[in-house]
Amino acid sequence: MPRISIDISEEALGKLEKRAKKNFLSVRELIEDIVRRSAVNYKSGPKAFKVDDRLVGIFSRENKGPKKGAKKAKEKVKKK
Repeated sequence: MPRISIDISEEALGKLEKRAKKNFLSVRELIEDIVRRSAVNYKSGPKAFKVDDRLVGIFSRENKGPKKGAKKAKEKVKKK
């Protein structure tokens, strides 16, 4: 299995430890799961997202679908 080294801040490590404990995983398993899910979501190919660093583009979350509350706004318009 290939190995990858990353440097993260103490604050980020604390948050990862808390999330891992909540999901009954080790921090290593949690990070592997995050990377695996990101790779699966990436399989359809990169979107037209302009970023200097390709890795940032892979792991960035884009706003997809309708905005929150858009459905309620449409319902209000229909009622009038």
